Amino acid sequence: MKKIAIALSLIAMVACKNKNNEETTLQDQQQLEKDTSIVEDISSKMTEVEPVVLSLEQAEKLVKMPMACLEQEFPNKLGQILASENDLQKPSELHPAFYGCFDWHSSVHAHWSLISLLKQFPNLAKAEEIKQLLQDHLSKENIEQELAYFNKEQNKTYERTYGWAWLLKLAQEIHTWEDPMAKELEANLAPLTKKIVSNYQAFLPKLNYPIRTGEHENTAFGMSFAYDYAVATENQKLKDLIATRAKDFYLSDDNCPIAWEPGGFDFLSPCLEEIHLMQNVLAEQTFKLWLKDFMPEISNKDFDLEIGEVSDRKDGKLVHLDGLNFSRAAVLFSLAAKYDNFSHLKPVAEKHLSSSFSNLTDDSYEGGHWLTTFAIYAYNKRKNK
Repeated sequence: MKKIAIALSLIAMVACKNKNNEETTLQDQQQLEKDTSIVEDISSKMTEVEPVVLSLEQAEKLVKMPMACLEQEFPNKLGQILASENDLQKPSELHPAFYGCFDWHSSVHAHWSLISLLKQFPNLAKAEEIKQLLQDHLSKENIEQELAYFNKEQNKTYERTYGWAWLLKLAQEIHTWEDPMAKELEANLAPLTKKIVSNYQAFLPKLNYPIRTGEHENTAFGMSFAYDYAVATENQKLKDLIATRAKDFYLSDDNCPIAWEPGGFDFLSPCLEEIHLMQNVLAEQTFKLWLKDFMPEISNKDFDLEIGEVSDRKDGKLVHLDGLNFSRAAVLFSLAAKYDNFSHLKPVAEKHLSSSFSNLTDDSYEGGHWLTTFAIYAYNKRKNK
């Protein structure tokens, strides 16, 4: 888009030089229209992207990273509060189920990624190996120890709410998995799932103001995943709580400053994540009226967003921008799928998904331990339209 803007500026400058003092000549005007048409044609071609197709062959590649990182204990970011020297233990001792993939939440959603791919491609070459990994990690004993960690006084806020959200997304994926082993895994995970639901129910009423960051603490993202879980499992109490708090937090919002995005470390769009949550909790007409005030420009047929560009793939924070491209795509696909008058968002979503998808193969560990999940999530939102 910057190149297009520069080209248009140059055309305008040329046109200005050829103006008479009072008006542009007919010849100049015709030339300007011709040049503008050329630029528009270039713009159209520039925005055309090859849609991502998740084939069995592609899935075989994607499954490699979560499989590998599930049991890669180091490097590791524990993010824990030490109540005593007894809390200084290896990641695998503290978190026998979710010790790999650099941090707890990434390990949780790596499990989600494996199940999501298995559900779509049950004939994966490593299907049996994946199932064995899931059974080993999500054993009854391992989950009991994970629960014990959360039950400690100093860990009441551990992974709030990003890790909580991914745990419920994992529980939802298992709950909707039609595989003989799914019931066993769901039963094993149930005590921890119940704890996380309880954490949401205790925390959301106390939260006076939403957190509008583009990183892990984003309130709308955490609430969206919890809402999805509540719908899938018919947990009316949790569903009602999230809908109520979403309206409390966001119903009066207007003119979201999307032009200020992205921040340098963002992997979520504060504006779009809020839209995604409100799309789910509001009735259609109410949502559309709200969106008209909240971000009116998204209804314009020429709406566009520049993709996030990563400058250093080995910097764990800077690589967040690939995640932003995927999470933006997920929200835009979802909105375009639900309402026909937002179909113009599909090419924008495709552009974001495609721009970062090629980075997943042989990526550095800084991005590789988590980006596959976000790519699958975005793809699923397009697939389920």
